[in-house]
Amino acid sequence: MASVVQRAWRRYRSVAIIYRIAAAFVLGSVVGLVVGEPATNLQPLGDLFVRLLKMVIVPIVVFTLVMAARNLSPKNLGKVGGQVIFLYLLTTGVAIAIGLGVANLIDPGVGLHLKDALAKPAVETKQASGLASVLLNIVPQNPFSAMAEGKILGVIFFALAFGIGLTVVRDEAEEGSDVYNGVQTTFDVVEAGAEVMFKIVWGIMEYGVIGVFALMAALFAQTGPEAILSLFKLFATLAIAIGLQISIVYLLVIVRGLVGHSPMDFVRGGKDAMVTALSIRSSSGTLPVTMSNADENLGIDREVYSFSLPLGATINMDGTAMYLGIAAIFTANVVGTTLTISQQLSILVTALIASVGTAGVPGASIVMMTVVFTQVGLPIQAIAFVLGIDPLLDRMRTMNNITGDLAVTTLVAKWNDAIDFGTGVWADDESIGRSDALNTITGDD
Repeated sequence: MASVVQRAWRRYRSVAIIYRIAAAFVLGSVVGLVVGEPATNLQPLGDLFVRLLKMVIVPIVVFTLVMAARNLSPKNLGKVGGQVIFLYLLTTGVAIAIGLGVANLIDPGVGLHLKDALAKPAVETKQASGLASVLLNIVPQNPFSAMAEGKILGVIFFALAFGIGLTVVRDEAEEGSDVYNGVQTTFDVVEAGAEVMFKIVWGIMEYGVIGVFALMAALFAQTGPEAILSLFKLFATLAIAIGLQISIVYLLVIVRGLVGHSPMDFVRGGKDAMVTALSIRSSSGTLPVTMSNADENLGIDREVYSFSLPLGATINMDGTAMYLGIAAIFTANVVGTTLTISQQLSILVTALIASVGTAGVPGASIVMMTVVFTQVGLPIQAIAFVLGIDPLLDRMRTMNNITGDLAVTTLVAKWNDAIDFGTGVWADDESIGRSDALNTITGDD
């Protein structure tokens, strides 16, 4: 009997966690629709999942952002590194803005009222702070108070400032000195803490199968089948926003405008990586294909792509950050509130900075969503409502991230004369032909 249970458990664990959660979403929804009101008795099991997510927010932010700062030393980055990080942050900020803009136009979630089902008031109804106040509140007067009160922007600012301070002290200290060794030890402790938090998040996600089942059963017992249409509208909103990000920001502005070459050639050069990302939903897993495309198809020098692409797979989360803004608008709509401009600005800032540190965390989008929702006071229970379609959404987000990595890498390579436009997909580019013809006429080499 024990061996049968063990085999069943191994078979269960062999299925990716996101698919188990998606199955729990479907089963919980069916139970809620069929059983009705009695299914609401499962709510405490779902509330436990929410409490576990809240528990890890602050330590995840602190540990991962301090670790991210470890590799952001100005001494080590150099010119190429600075350009890559600047462009990654810029495109992520634009992605969030596009996501918020499209979500405000489409208003996913309008018409579905889940305020009572989510059992928590939405954003507090006190008068919204102005933009200046939001920006000032990024800097906490007491970082420990900010951690205790869950003021996420303040926690993010302090964690980054502390991490960057550590890197500066390390770079200025003599190697082998007590100060240098102390900083290295601090980073080692933080890295160990981050690994511990990753394990805790893994455990929470394992329980999340039960938690999502319970939350969906209780939710659909109260709302009925009309929630399905709202989820489709959420999917369409993200698809439109990603389409705009890829076509306008990456292809039109970066490739055509700044690189000066054909967007279709770029797509041909990176299509293997894009399709792989869409298939396996992992930027890190796609990395070998992405690097191969950059080298063989796009003609980018190893010195650039060997730095920019692994870094992009870690911190460049345009698609995920975009989704956070859309999910926040969606959740605000279903709980019957409206996010002010200042609240949406705080979402942009929070998602932008948090994306640097949480990319490597299992279930990164879920952790980041709890961070953003906490910042603007939205009910974290709503996260379970969108987890069921997350495997579909995650594929689109990952493809967007990989496309952004390649576009930024191509631009930085051009800025640093580290790309061969006479090879790979660029060889038949009409703009190359015009350039060669002009060189022949003018006698330029």
